[in-house]
Amino acid sequence: MVIGILTLTIPSSWNHHRRHCLRPTPPLIKCESGGVPLTKQAHCFFSSLTSTAAVNDPATANRLIKKFVASSPKSIALNALSHLLSPRNSHPHLSAIAFPLYTKISEASWYNWNPKLVADLVPLLDIQGKHDESQALISQVVSKLKFKERDLVQFYCNLIESCSKHESNQGFNDAYGYLSELVNNSSSMYVKKQGYKSMVSSLCEMGQPNEAENVVEDMIKNGVKPSLFELRFVLYGYGKMGFFEDMERMVKKMEIEGFGVDTISSNMILSSYGAYNALPKMVPWLQKMKALEIPFSKRTYNCVLNSCPMIMSFVRGSGGFPVSVSELVNVLDEDEALLVKELVESSSVLDEAMEWDDLELKLDLHGMHSGSAYLIMLQWIKEMKSRFRVEECVVPAQITVVCGTGKHSSVRGESPVKTLIKAMMVQMKSPMRIDRKNIGCFIAKGQVVRNWLIQSLD
Repeated sequence: MVIGILTLTIPSSWNHHRRHCLRPTPPLIKCESGGVPLTKQAHCFFSSLTSTAAVNDPATANRLIKKFVASSPKSIALNALSHLLSPRNSHPHLSAIAFPLYTKISEASWYNWNPKLVADLVPLLDIQGKHDESQALISQVVSKLKFKERDLVQFYCNLIESCSKHESNQGFNDAYGYLSELVNNSSSMYVKKQGYKSMVSSLCEMGQPNEAENVVEDMIKNGVKPSLFELRFVLYGYGKMGFFEDMERMVKKMEIEGFGVDTISSNMILSSYGAYNALPKMVPWLQKMKALEIPFSKRTYNCVLNSCPMIMSFVRGSGGFPVSVSELVNVLDEDEALLVKELVESSSVLDEAMEWDDLELKLDLHGMHSGSAYLIMLQWIKEMKSRFRVEECVVPAQITVVCGTGKHSSVRGESPVKTLIKAMMVQMKSPMRIDRKNIGCFIAKGQVVRNWLIQSLD
């Protein structure tokens, strides 16, 4: 997990230096794990290490590290360390400096000891073959927390989860042993629940859902009722491995334990089918969701449509694409067409994304991947045409489509959804244009859009 960045307020006395300090401005780096982007100062620090080849020169690296920590606020230094400790760190060639950077940070006057950082650092050290250093850090934490059982189990939980995300086999096996021993010897129900929870999730992360299910059985034998969290993890663990029979068996097991299938579990199942191109299995599951009145979500759309190769070729290509639901269904193969039909027959996702009143009609595409945004746009256009054809319909003063600016995209600042919607607007000759005040939105007058829809798309 990447530690959040605190806002750095620059004193007014520094203002005359800002132009020189911030130019040239290094690009922000998107943390693929979903965290806050790397700060400019940390990016400059990493660049200096790379440009001087300091990563292969310990003396030079230590000098640059010492200078960086001494001149950086707490938030900047911790952001750089957290970025290096992330499993999806965008500077893997610099991972060797994580330990010396942590050591120097731990010596700073502002540093508050944090066992979570140790848990994130240990698997990196194990991967680098620095087992003595990793064991020394673990021993230090255990020594400090040995009389605080809740804090100690939290450390072991963080440790095993970090090792699984880094795919550190030795670190994982060691952490599993520590955590298992603590859980078995503790009389605290809190310690047992937290420990079992992390053991199950981490085993699934390591591709061992069968072992995770065995842990669930141990929970039951030891008087600890499994929660929906553990059962979902095992279900998805089997699904990600392509073990569909076991995944479907877990669905029945969840029902026996009193946990009905919900939207989250359904999305895990759909995602698993999609990952193995099992599109024919997805249609019955969508139908089951409808029969059980399980609502679709944006993620349902994402899971299904990301698995449709023809739809993905439309939204990622530079050519034209169908501009109505019926036209889209006609050009898709049977499996994809059936999936689209099942999705559009339920309007719940569109209803949640759309706000319609006298002042504004807004469609918010946040949280949708390109395929989902494409289909929702087609549904939205169809819905607007239907409503605008009714004489009693009050036309909103303004119509807005919110795409975002790419803040959460894999490449920060480049929004695939915005690019797609712009291409759709051009192909359909839509009057909607990018809002000058908010470049993440398309806007137009309501009456203008109504006239366009009625006249141009009949």
